[in-house]
Amino acid sequence: MSEITREVSGSKGRYVLSQDGHEAELTYSRLGETQVIADHTSVPEALSGTGAGLKLVTRLIEDARAEGFRIVPLCPFVNAMRRKHPEWADVFNV
Repeated sequence: MSEITREVSGSKGRYVLSQDGHEAELTYSRLGETQVIADHTSVPEALSGTGAGLKLVTRLIEDARAEGFRIVPLCPFVNAMRRKHPEWADVFNV
């Protein structure tokens, strides 16, 4: 079973998925109250193919909708997931 936590430190933050003793993460930077830059997604080899990256992006999308911010997809993985999921268009600034 995996759990995603969110850590915030000033204008920086990250989502962490812990599974089977490994951690995947998606880092971001806040641009004021209304925008977040998705900086980087990192999934260790041990979690490759488990959907860990997609779970992290999905959590970011859920939080964007709940908190009213938009996402700037600087991270190539987040940008690729944005293109695969047109239903997420409401939360992205591109």
